[in-house]
Amino acid sequence: MVAPRQNESFGSVGELDAEVVSELRDRLTEVSIKCSERCLYQSAKWAAELLDSLPEDDDPFDDSPMQDTNNVQSSYRLFSTSYDDPEEAALEAKEAPKYLLAKAFFDTKEFDRCTAVFLPPAIPAGGLAIFDKPKKRTPTSTPSRTKGKSKENGAATVSPFPRLSQKSLFLALYARYLAGEKRKDEESEMVLGPADGGQTVNRELPALARGLEAYFQVRDAADSQLKRSQGWLEYLYGTVLAKSRQEQLAQQWLLRSVRLNPYHWGAWEELATLLSSIDDLNSQLSPSVLPQNLMSIMYQAYASVDLFSTSDQSTTLNYLRILLNYFPTSTFLLTQLALSHYHAKEYESSASIFQELLVAHPHRLDGLDHYSNILYVMADRPKLAFLAHLATSVDKFRPETCCVVGNYYSLCSQHEKAVMYFRRALTLDRNFLSAWTLMGHEYIELKNTHAAIESYRRAVDVNRKDYRAWYGLGQAYEVLDMGFYALFYYQRAAGLRPYDPKMWQAVGSCYAKMERLDQAIRALKRALVAGTYFEESPSAQSSFNANSSVSSNLASSTKRGRSTPQTKPNQQKATRKLLDPETLYQIALLYERVGGAEGEKEAVQYMELCVAQETGGSHMSVVKAEKALRKRLQKEERKTALAEERRARAGRMRAEGVGDMEVDAGQEAAGADDDTEIMSPYSASPDSPSGSSPSPSDAENAGEIHGEGGGDGFGTGTTATTSKARLWLARWCVKQGDLDRAERLAEELCMDGYEVEEAKGLVREVRGRREVEASGASVGLDLLQPPMT
Repeated sequence: MVAPRQNESFGSVGELDAEVVSELRDRLTEVSIKCSERCLYQSAKWAAELLDSLPEDDDPFDDSPMQDTNNVQSSYRLFSTSYDDPEEAALEAKEAPKYLLAKAFFDTKEFDRCTAVFLPPAIPAGGLAIFDKPKKRTPTSTPSRTKGKSKENGAATVSPFPRLSQKSLFLALYARYLAGEKRKDEESEMVLGPADGGQTVNRELPALARGLEAYFQVRDAADSQLKRSQGWLEYLYGTVLAKSRQEQLAQQWLLRSVRLNPYHWGAWEELATLLSSIDDLNSQLSPSVLPQNLMSIMYQAYASVDLFSTSDQSTTLNYLRILLNYFPTSTFLLTQLALSHYHAKEYESSASIFQELLVAHPHRLDGLDHYSNILYVMADRPKLAFLAHLATSVDKFRPETCCVVGNYYSLCSQHEKAVMYFRRALTLDRNFLSAWTLMGHEYIELKNTHAAIESYRRAVDVNRKDYRAWYGLGQAYEVLDMGFYALFYYQRAAGLRPYDPKMWQAVGSCYAKMERLDQAIRALKRALVAGTYFEESPSAQSSFNANSSVSSNLASSTKRGRSTPQTKPNQQKATRKLLDPETLYQIALLYERVGGAEGEKEAVQYMELCVAQETGGSHMSVVKAEKALRKRLQKEERKTALAEERRARAGRMRAEGVGDMEVDAGQEAAGADDDTEIMSPYSASPDSPSGSSPSPSDAENAGEIHGEGGGDGFGTGTTATTSKARLWLARWCVKQGDLDRAERLAEELCMDGYEVEEAKGLVREVRGRREVEASGASVGLDLLQPPMT
């Protein structure tokens, strides 16, 4: 759970501070310009979209022609990147012509030429240039590794780069980094080809890391207070370290970057990729680590959604409401809200938000791959077809478009075409996570497990927090009958998604295949807790609710759900829990495999609980219903014995020559009793006179038997799983000699329409046993009777 933070400075939902809005407008305008100057186009787009979503200022004097001319400081602040550092401003003015040239090269994707404008190579480019080493040190050469501490300390005092402004140096080094990424993709060739693996790396990373390390040593020695630092080079250094798998050091430099430049969203995004769990996020929430502003709240909401965290969904939604109060039409925040609902499996809510975004911004393709996943899960083929046509008409060479089309072909069961479009998406962007995961799913459908494993592995390399990739690896190895590998990957998926019952069911199935029954039972009980449903309203909408123990699920049928103060008493009365019948059935089968008296007892209890989910009841309600049924059967037996006694007495009276009038009266009375038994839903008490109204206890017992007290009608209804459990209980009753209950359960199966043939066979078996017992009893009575003389 994300630790709560004090956000009083930003107000609550419904309140807007004019000063905060004005500051946000200035900051976002400034950072959008700065990101554009440094060719960080995604961050610039993010800032510009957020700026546009700010509420309009209703000041009627905004149109005054004198306002902009009088506020010189504001204009200077917005259109100068180093207004607070005269030295940096002078360097930028001096380098302006070269900077325009370098930016033009960068925009035309000539990254090496862009770097060479400020950091010229030591020798001309040529075929043998990569094999030659410069004779002496040049400003562009990276510091070499020297032997001895004294030499290293001496080299650390010299800056490896010429005297440039931070803006120009960032552009040159960023262009060198992208040039290395471009060569890496070119060397990888085709997706999942022979050269597409871990051996292809960005060869510029080591030189960039050494150069920036030496640069910051010199800078920090001259400016220990970081008064001249702008945060851009720190962001680049953190990105290089993250790509080099030095994550702890990368996190330190990225945190330094966001403290210096909090409105640069690219640094926050890169920082979020280094989080492995919600605990890592909680460790960053102290005021000494993160800056105390609105961006910190945005980062927490984004990181929680990126971590697929459902345990703190209420906190995440609260943060998003605060942010949407300031940016009511922000596409980024609305997308995060939709993704939060999507990860909580609230598909209808998520799809409605995406649909509203699509109507408002029909040319926006960001996040449409997630929308297509939702439509795929909902099996909404018409909407998915429309989305594919729309995305193709906007830009057919975007990774999002390829994923949307691939999902459409997958829904149409054209898996080869789906793979083709997912590979096209990865050709456009090798780090596009959705395409790797979805392509692995398609290879599983095509029974190409080795390609599926490689796809999932690449997805894990891109994002270790994607539980779907870990779960897919477990599925692939389970198909290959490699249980230990499958168990490892399922456990990783369950660790990332502890409140998803599907993960724990997979872990339990692996343990069961390994004959580790105790661990399998514990895993399935964990799935039972994670998959507990609760009903907030009379509608059919249901959600997951996590609880800390299994015993509370099995002990009683008390209500459990979210405590909402707006819930009315009658709604709370209708709120009931519902356990997963399939999980209950699997736990019962595992206890049956355990064997012994204790195992059989547990198996019976879980089978009873599985059947009880048809009406939303618990094991205790089943026990109560059985007690009521036994009570009713005892009354019926007493009534039958009384009728037999009457008939015997009438026979003796007839034999003794008693008048026919009394015999006829006795027969009529017995017939009246039979009619009452057939027509009345309740049986008369043996102590009450014949024909009297039923007692309240009889009515209550009958109500319990018919399920009126077993779950208020909130349940799964009759399903194949509950019918299997009922058939198992019927066979167990036959084995225990309880033929009456076995016959009743088998007749219920015949009426429900599940397992009909086996139920009919069981009914015939029960009736055959009864006939055998009856015939054996009659033979025994004949033997006991004295012979007639």
